Amino acid sequence: MTTRTAKAIFLLGTLSSGLLFLVLTWDTHRQIGALTHADRLSDEVVAGKRAFEQHNCNDCHTMLGFGGYYAPDLTRVYSRKGEPYVRAVISDPDKVLAKSFRKMPHQRIGAVEMNSLVAFFKWTNEIDTHDWPPQDHKKPTSSEARRLVSAAPLSRGAALFKANGCFSCHKLGGVGGDAGPALDDVGSRMNAERIQEQIANSKAFKPDSVMPSYSQLPAEDLRAMAEFMSEQGGGR
Repeated sequence: MTTRTAKAIFLLGTLSSGLLFLVLTWDTHRQIGALTHADRLSDEVVAGKRAFEQHNCNDCHTMLGFGGYYAPDLTRVYSRKGEPYVRAVISDPDKVLAKSFRKMPHQRIGAVEMNSLVAFFKWTNEIDTHDWPPQDHKKPTSSEARRLVSAAPLSRGAALFKANGCFSCHKLGGVGGDAGPALDDVGSRMNAERIQEQIANSKAFKPDSVMPSYSQLPAEDLRAMAEFMSEQGGGR
């Protein structure tokens, strides 16, 4: 190969790579509005982002690929953990994370700022990142989870149990968090009605409970979750 040919290949490769980079950059910017749902970028979401930055949450948490790696990624925290858990861990991290090796400072966040942060997490959760960065959620290994993995339909109660972040604090089938008791035999200890009351307001039964209230959920959702949980136990 002559020097002239090598230079030609180098220049052609550089120019074509540069052109491809520019085209892909333009295409990405063209889609940003749709991918980020810019039409939903409300004042409350903006206030939540400012609160996120003011409290230096990125020092420990990563979001959209930026931040620290001490604590979990928050890009999909709204769907991975559920809103009640997000509110609970921000309000009282010492209680919710009591058994975790990670520690989170108590920021003393008020109601308005809390709502803004939740709105920000919800908006970020809906950004289409093409599944990047990968999330650190755990998949349950119960029979319902095996059905989920195999694409079989879940019962409504099981789907709600997962969607509302119950696995964040409770174990079922050996998988889940340790902040609350394991639920494998909960059906042998409580009936569906009692379980529903506990889900709606656990502090009514145990004032120092760290479990968030789910009273804002529709009654039919609470009932479906309670019925699913009441089936756990007795060797089922």
